[in-house]
Amino acid sequence: MNTKALSLKHLETSIYDLRTHMITIGISKGLTHPDTIKYSQELDILLNKYQKIKSK
Repeated sequence: MNTKALSLKHLETSIYDLRTHMITIGISKGLTHPDTIKYSQELDILLNKYQKIKSK
């Protein structure tokens, strides 16, 4: 596997894990809770990195 594929695979795993955690927090604390928003923003960063690597 090349470096790009490894980076994408790592990001996919991180995105999946963070999304799952964010959903769990959102269900338990509410969608507007600061923790939910924090995880949503972190997820946005990972998704942007993923898209940037994928488009190269």
